[in-house]
Amino acid sequence: MWQRVQTLYLALATALIAAMFFCDKADGVSFVSYWPYLVMLILITLLNILALTTYKIRVFQVRTTVLSALLTLALQAWLVVDFIVTGNDPLFHVPALFPIVAVILDVMAARGIWADELMVRSSSRLRSSKRNKH
Repeated sequence: MWQRVQTLYLALATALIAAMFFCDKADGVSFVSYWPYLVMLILITLLNILALTTYKIRVFQVRTTVLSALLTLALQAWLVVDFIVTGNDPLFHVPALFPIVAVILDVMAARGIWADELMVRSSSRLRSSKRNKH
């Protein structure tokens, strides 16, 4: 499991999203103080953990990772809208950019998982065609 690079991508994405539970969005305003952010963070973290633990079911893992990436992208868009609506009054901190990095990591992980699945399918097809010849 840990020898695959996509697992490391998923672990980093999970760590970035989990770190947002303990960070501030702006001065004195945490991500968990606003309950819709809290719900999104919990959902994305659970999806990433589910993707990390279902490494034997690659198709499900890809779907979970893509869903997590889409929800994380929605969270990042929501943060951008909040930044635009509030104007330049609150200064947003660096953890407000964690979701976009997590999206990139999730997409890279999904591509790696799918590449593994295609490799397994092609080797299975080769094995089955070899058996039919003998």
